[in-house]
Parts: sequence; structure tokens; C-alpha cells
Amino acid sequence: MTATDKTKQRVKKLRELIEYHRHLYHVEDKQEISEEALDSLKKELFDLEQKYPELVTPDSPTQRVAGDIAEGFKKVRHKVSQWSFNDAFSAKEMYEFDGRIKRMLKQKAINKIPTYSCELKIDGLKVILEYKNGVLVQAATRGDGKVGEDVTANVRTIESVPLKLPKSVDIIVEGEVYITKSRFKFINKEQRDRGEQEYANPRNLAAGTLRQLDPKVVAERKLSIFVYDIAKIEETKDIQKPLTQIAELELASKLGFKVNRHYAHFDKMDDVLHYWQQWQKKKDKEDYWIDGVVVKVNEVELQEVLGYTGKAPRFAIALKFPAEQVTTVVEDIVLQVGRTGVLTPVAHLRPVLVAGSIVSRATLHNEDEIKRLDVRVGDTVILQKSGDIIPDIIEVLKDLRTKDSKPYKWPTKVEACGGNGEIERIEGQAAWRCKNKNSFDQLVRKIEYFASKKCFDIDGFGSKVAEQLVRAELVQSFDDIFTLQKGDILELEGFAELSAENLLKAIDGAREITFARFLTALSIPQVGEETAIDLANHFNTLESLQSASIEDLQEVEGVGEVVAQEIVNYFANPEHKKMLNRLLAQITILNTPTKLGGSTAKFAGNTVVITGTLDTLSRDEAKALVREYGGKVAGSVSKNTDLVLAGESAGSKLERAKELGVKIINEREFLDLLN
Repeated sequence: MTATDKTKQRVKKLRELIEYHRHLYHVEDKQEISEEALDSLKKELFDLEQKYPELVTPDSPTQRVAGDIAEGFKKVRHKVSQWSFNDAFSAKEMYEFDGRIKRMLKQKAINKIPTYSCELKIDGLKVILEYKNGVLVQAATRGDGKVGEDVTANVRTIESVPLKLPKSVDIIVEGEVYITKSRFKFINKEQRDRGEQEYANPRNLAAGTLRQLDPKVVAERKLSIFVYDIAKIEETKDIQKPLTQIAELELASKLGFKVNRHYAHFDKMDDVLHYWQQWQKKKDKEDYWIDGVVVKVNEVELQEVLGYTGKAPRFAIALKFPAEQVTTVVEDIVLQVGRTGVLTPVAHLRPVLVAGSIVSRATLHNEDEIKRLDVRVGDTVILQKSGDIIPDIIEVLKDLRTKDSKPYKWPTKVEACGGNGEIERIEGQAAWRCKNKNSFDQLVRKIEYFASKKCFDIDGFGSKVAEQLVRAELVQSFDDIFTLQKGDILELEGFAELSAENLLKAIDGAREITFARFLTALSIPQVGEETAIDLANHFNTLESLQSASIEDLQEVEGVGEVVAQEIVNYFANPEHKKMLNRLLAQITILNTPTKLGGSTAKFAGNTVVITGTLDTLSRDEAKALVREYGGKVAGSVSKNTDLVLAGESAGSKLERAKELGVKIINEREFLDLLN
């Protein structure tokens, strides 16, 4: 049966009316008809589309919840790279940010004075929305900034996301998906009524909801979104690229996106800080969680001049609200075994809500920190957590201490170390470690670290999987990971055919690795990421490193006698030799990239020390450039130093360079050299 023109017209008008009331209610927070009346309109449209399937369009309101439960989320590459913001926590840091911006512009001969936009930082999950000819075609999570997960089906269920814009425009926008306080409270009440565990915080609930495989569940949670940035737009005859951040927000609002109305524009940093201070007092009155203020240079032209560091825009910063502090009780102090056998004391706390998360653990770092705080089991303590930073015990409220309280006594044996549990203090350090190098706990940590993102990057191979494999004695050494079979994994709790196949596929995809990441993965004592990079750049091959003497190793800047001895000991160990032979039969170490320009590179054969704060480069970016152009980065100035790159507050290294007559350059001269 074919729809008549009258039916087509009815469907068209129904969509327009439903879209009008959707925007009014979910974007402008206004209401002209009841929800029941709106549901009735939606029901009529749904029935007509069921009867005449040819009338269904992707942007129809009925398509917000569509499709079956997905098996997983496909990866999508972002058309615009996604960045994180650097954080600031004080007025001092913001004045430094302001000064840095102005110095950078001056260095680039830009005489314009920047102004600033301020927006509330919503505690939610970032998503990227892409529209073609005004129709939503893709929604993705941030992921690693280059690749995210396709969550289009779930985002379509969010009523405040327009499926079709009033203008036929190609545009990519960024926004924050969140759940309101009232909705969060309602969902937790439902959880209690069902006798199920309540959700700890709204951000995790929003993130978990967006990654639900069933769009119908997502629709029931009633997420919302604030759009805060236009990442890319194709200009049309009546839509021009905005010239300021404020103009971006205004255009986004005109195109039907929900934009937080509390944005503001200021000429001076003093006014920015006043806005921040005011919202510290007002934030709890809103029906969503706010954890700070995002401050951006308002002028897009200046944003483009300032550019980005390796992880964040230079023209923007997240000014967080002061760290939350709460009191709780230390219920126990437990020693946790790390991947190199080092023992870390962890305070087990009475669970407490701080900075939006339920916290029940806090690191005490080492024996000396316990003595400094004089923290004891049973103590009431002040716990501080700022953003994503691990919570810290900053003070013990000794007035609340009971009379039978006893100082914490560092043990002589630790059961988690295995064997007879003997431990030893590392010479010259505050750290203790297990004498037994093969305990269960240490092996689990090693395997987990080996598979982690900074090493072999095996997707789906976390701490739980590592513990299961070690406990089942399926993995007792690094090489065992690459010999796992499907039947082995199916024996583990929580694994079915598909999840076992996915893990094996991830393992198989990790068989190639750079030399530096390979060295990091081995958990050689004293060898972290930076030292691994230096060793890889110096020795180029595993064979060369294995045969190096202590003296050879000490030629690498930053490798002293202690580190060199640990490396020699590691490769001299017969068990390690056997393991490496087995591992190398399973994987391929990629050649270390040749430094740009070979022997004619700008810094070829030179040792460069970087000190102080740079205006346009991070310390890591500057180090990478030195290495890329053939140089070696050192941590201290000596007679072997060829060049010192000095920024602000350079301090003693700069003075030492002057004493030795070492050539000193500033950041501008450094960049000129490269150009």
C-alpha cells in the first residue's frame, strides 16, 4: 500500500511539531504541551510509519530508539583530532596562563590583546557529533584523541541531540553528555527498590550508559548534552565560520544544539577569576554537576596562532574548583606488591564520597611518609582528591585518636611476597621490596603491566584477566601470553566464544613492538619509560644492550651505577635469558627509527640540557625535538654538555652552564635553529 499525499503531509507536519516541542522542552527547558500529549503525537507518527515504511527517514523522531542489541562498538577515526585540557587550580596559575599567552603572541609579532570566554565545565563524557547536509551521521567518544568508539545508535536516543538541523550544513561539533542530578537520584531510588547496588557518581553512570549495547536501555536513562565547540564547519552562503568562541556558541544555539547558557566573555583575567569564584558558590544550584570553568582565548585567529602541545590546546585551560576534602577513618594499612617487588603501603578507608567518587583506598607512598604523617589504623584523617588525581591523606586528626592507638609498625615479613615472606629496604631509598622475586602478586602485576597501553597495548587484558591467567597457571612468563589457545581462555570465568576470540585477536595484533616499549614492558628494576627510550636510542638493538657492560651503560645520560648494575643483573640472569629467547620467537622488535638527518642533523652528537619553563613547548616536546634532530637529552649540566636550552626560572642548571662556559640559548633561538 502506497501512502497518499494527504498521509505524507500529515507525517511531515507531525515530525515538525514533535521536533518543535522536543527542542522547546529538552533544549530551551520550556513546555507548551504535556508529555502525555507529546507521546500521543509520537504514537500517531510511529503507527503511520509502520503502515507506510517508505515514509521512514533517518531523522524521524521515531528513529531515536532503533535497532537490536549491538555486539560491540566499532572504532572510528576522528576527522578532527581531540584534545584534553591542561588543568589549573589557583589564581596564580591563571595569571601565569595569561602571561604565557601574551608572551607567545608577542614572540610571534602579534600585537592583538587576547580576551577570554568562560564556560562551565560539566562533569560528563565528551562526544563528537558529525552532521552531513544537516543530518546526524555519526557520534563518537573521544577515545585516545585519534580513534574513538561509534556510539551513534545510543546518542540518537538523547532527546537534546537534534537528528536534523534547521540548515543543510556539514558540521562537526563537540559536547558533554551528562545525566542530571534529579535523574541520577531517581535511578538510584529504582536501584534501591530493586535491592541492587546504587551508582557511585553521575559521570560514571553517564559514561557507562553511553557504552550500553542496547539503545533502549540508553533511552530509559534519559541522558542530556551540552554542545560547547564547533570543531569543523563547511561555510555556506548564509553560514560563515565563527570568528570567536562566543560566536561559535551562539551559532550552535541557532542550529538547534543545547548550549549551556551561563557562558561569558571578559577582557581581563581578574574578571575571569571573579566568574570562577562566583560559580564555586552557585554550582550546587544547577541540576547538573560542575567541576570547574573552561577558559579559552576568545579570538579564533589567536587560537590558531597559539596552537597545541602534544596533549592540549595552548589557548585554553580548565580552571578546576578547589579540591574537595572530607574526613574518613583508616580501617587498615596493607602492603601492596608492585611489578618490581617494591612494597607500597595502602590505607583501606571507610568508604566516603569525595570529588564525585566513592573512595575506599589511598596510597601512603612509603615507610617514611607513614612516619611523617604518623598515620595509624583507627585514625580519623582528612582525605583530599582533586579531579582524577589519586586521593591523598593530607592530615591526621590526632585529637580524635583513641587512647589505645599504637603507631604503625613496619613488618619484617609480608605474606604476599611468597616463600618465607622476607623483605629488604632498598639501599639509599625509602622503599622496601620482596626478597622473593617470583611471588604470585608480583607476577600478576608484571603480566598486567606487560600488556598495558604503554607497553604491548593488548586490548581487554587488564588486571582481572592477568590474575585469572596466573592463578590458572596458564601464564607464568611473558612469552606464555603469546601461546594461549582459545580453549585456555574459555576455561576462565566470564569468557565466552566471542570474548575469547577478541582477546586472542588483540594478543596477535600486539606481536610487533618498538624497542623502547619492549624494554619498558620487561619491568627491569629502575628502568621506566624515559630510561627505556634513552637505552633504545643509544643501543638500537637488544643484542647490543644485552652485551653492554656497566661502563657502557653509564655512557647513557641518566643511567648511573645503580641503574646500570640492575640492567646488567637482569640480562645476566639465566632464567631471563631463556624467557627472552622464547619471547623473541613469538614477537618482532621494530627497528628504532633513524634520527632525522643522520650525522648532518642539527644536534647530531650533541648533548642538550633543557631547564626552566618554556613558553610554546612542553619539556617532553623539546626533548623529542632534540632526539629527532640527532641529539641526546641529559638531566644535568656537566663538562660533556654541548648546549643548554633555558626557559623561565631556569635556576641552578643555568648557573652551572655559565660557570662551565656552555652555550645557552632561549626557546626562540632553539626553534630558529630547527628552522
